[in-house]
Amino acid sequence: MSKSKLERWEDRLKSVFDEIDAELEAEYGHRARRHPNRPPAGATSNREDDGLFDLGAAFTVGIGSLHGPGYVVQARIATLDRIPPAIQEKFEAEVVRRLKKKLPRAFPGVALHVDRDGPVYKIHGDLSLGSL
Repeated sequence: MSKSKLERWEDRLKSVFDEIDAELEAEYGHRARRHPNRPPAGATSNREDDGLFDLGAAFTVGIGSLHGPGYVVQARIATLDRIPPAIQEKFEAEVVRRLKKKLPRAFPGVALHVDRDGPVYKIHGDLSLGSL
């Protein structure tokens, strides 16, 4: 059974997050203790389920949003250690910086933006499925 356009679009988005996750694990994965319930980075078939970082996005219709519908960026450091708010903010900003660099390559010709939307970051813009 073939995948729908939406499934292919979200697979492409997930691959961007997986790439960022792998980069962050290589650069910063040693800086905090991984949550004891999480296997080492790369040990599972889904990067969201292993290693120190848990990255992804969840679609929202955008009710009450400054930017309308889009994908709320989820960036979590999976540890029991206390992470100071300033470090969490730096981490989120680094994820966003990398997203802004990688999204145009993953979605050429598609106008996608990553901006703060209240307390979260959101991927928004041309969410049409184009020619996928």
